[in-house]
Amino acid sequence: MPAPRLRRLGLVLLLVLVWLALPAQAADREANGGGPSPEPAAAKPLPAADADADSKLAQLARPGVARPTEPPNPSEQQPVVIDPAAVPPPPRSSSYEITPVPDRWRLIEAIGVHDNPLNPYQQSTIKGDRPVVGDWFVIFSAISDTVAEPRSVPVPIGLQTTNRPGSNSQFGKPRQFFANENLILSLSVLKGDTAFKPPDLELRFTPVVNRSYVGVEERRLLFADPRRGISRNDGFIGVQELSLDYHLRNVSDRYDFDAARLGIQPFSSDFRGFLFQDEQLGMRLFGNRGNNRYQYNLAFFRRIEKDTNSGLNDLGQDLRKDSVLIGNVYAQDLPIPGFTSQATIAYNRNRESEFSYDKNGFLVRPSSLGLERPHDYDVVYLGLNGDGHFGRVNLTNSFYYALGQDQHHPFTDAKADIRAFFLAAEPSIDFNWIRLRGSALYASGDSKPFDNKETGFDAILENPQFAGADTSYWIRQGIPLIGGGGVALSGRNGVLPSLRSSKDEGQSNFVNPGLILLGAGADFDVLPELRLSVNANHLQFATTEVLQVLRQQDKISRTIGWDLSAAATYRPFQTQNVILRLSGAVLFPGQGLKDLYDNASGDKYYYSVLANLILTY
Repeated sequence: MPAPRLRRLGLVLLLVLVWLALPAQAADREANGGGPSPEPAAAKPLPAADADADSKLAQLARPGVARPTEPPNPSEQQPVVIDPAAVPPPPRSSSYEITPVPDRWRLIEAIGVHDNPLNPYQQSTIKGDRPVVGDWFVIFSAISDTVAEPRSVPVPIGLQTTNRPGSNSQFGKPRQFFANENLILSLSVLKGDTAFKPPDLELRFTPVVNRSYVGVEERRLLFADPRRGISRNDGFIGVQELSLDYHLRNVSDRYDFDAARLGIQPFSSDFRGFLFQDEQLGMRLFGNRGNNRYQYNLAFFRRIEKDTNSGLNDLGQDLRKDSVLIGNVYAQDLPIPGFTSQATIAYNRNRESEFSYDKNGFLVRPSSLGLERPHDYDVVYLGLNGDGHFGRVNLTNSFYYALGQDQHHPFTDAKADIRAFFLAAEPSIDFNWIRLRGSALYASGDSKPFDNKETGFDAILENPQFAGADTSYWIRQGIPLIGGGGVALSGRNGVLPSLRSSKDEGQSNFVNPGLILLGAGADFDVLPELRLSVNANHLQFATTEVLQVLRQQDKISRTIGWDLSAAATYRPFQTQNVILRLSGAVLFPGQGLKDLYDNASGDKYYYSVLANLILTY
């Protein structure tokens, strides 16, 4: 072959070899990041361990190179380090849009729950679920409390009061009927982030509109003037709350605080309302400590006159000359976890040494007891109370000791020392849907009515939630003391036989027979919305010497009798918005009541039926 042709063939073969070598070089460039294959010495020096690992990974990545058969040494494995800078940023557009809202309380509107003031079960601005403006909230509520109450009560009659001319009985017909309607409106205006701490400021206003009817069978029971008949229709509007609550300061990062409240406000001196439970005009300093383990109250009240027939505050009259100063401290988990102990000291200063009559014409201050002379008194109450449980046993207990001075004893007209005491306890135990309860109460009586010491216990204004409360006949009904003047043996919604003219408008009286109560009861939660309760209480006077003096009667037994009651409470929606309560009570008189009320008609028992409907918005 000629030499030129051989040279051309050799050049072609050389070009073919160069072209075949190009793919391997490209693969090497791709393995090295697309650029020329750098020499290891030219790269940034790595630690020895990292260099070895990189060399092994390079060998594994090269095609055609045999992989090692031995497993890698665990000590040579290094953790994978993720560089945050290498994480790609999120996309600019998301699958959802963020819509700003005025405040966190309206986040729920994003799922379709909107303000509905007509439905109390949904979010509502007027129920305090959302602020009206800024961090100002409004809470409005309305309660309709309707009562229908047929009853029978022993009543006195006289020649000028009988509705049956020619009758010579000292006792009248006992049947009565009572109906009452209270419309309770409440408005609160609050400032502050109330979800996490107490409000900074709260204004509260609670008026009550009352309408009542009473029908009896004898004259002069409802009015001092017998010409006014045997029935009464009455209406009244009272103010039960009108107060300003100001948050003074937080004293810990758990929102322990000090606060002050000024105005007409509710207050209870203990767990069950044995000493003082009312809505009165006053000033109150209160707060807590120790992550809310300790609470305290320091309150001063100047009592407002009550409307005679409704029992509501009557702002149209002058304030009473009756002052109450109360201080108490609550300690949770004392003496054991689950039990709260409370210590109370209360001072009652009364300067009502003038005659006062109620709107029906009856004398209320002083009471028609003994010499019927106006009197002043000063009383200090020392109390220890508790509420909680010891294991499975629940317990509520109360103790008060009263000491002070009465300027005019009702029988001797001399100064008298007041020394009286009170004990009450209610243990209970739960068995699944059944709670069994026991009740025990002792209020000291005055066994020496003509000495200069008054030893019958009386409260400032009681409203006891105890031994069946208002389902009990003895607690619910006021029983007049026949022959003892214008006083009641026991007051309505009270347990003490204190011989007052009126629980709401009268003065405390420490010359009384006292009381011993022993009882048992049970609550049955037969359905989530239905509870049945039964109570049986045996009652007797602690002493009867005072009654013997008032009745000028030689012997009066201490036995009052048996008080049996039952109640059904039905909540159709399993909430407190609709409550229907029906109760009945019967008092079987013991020898003591028979000695006092041995009427010619021969009533063997007295009854009370209570139908109560409560609607709450």
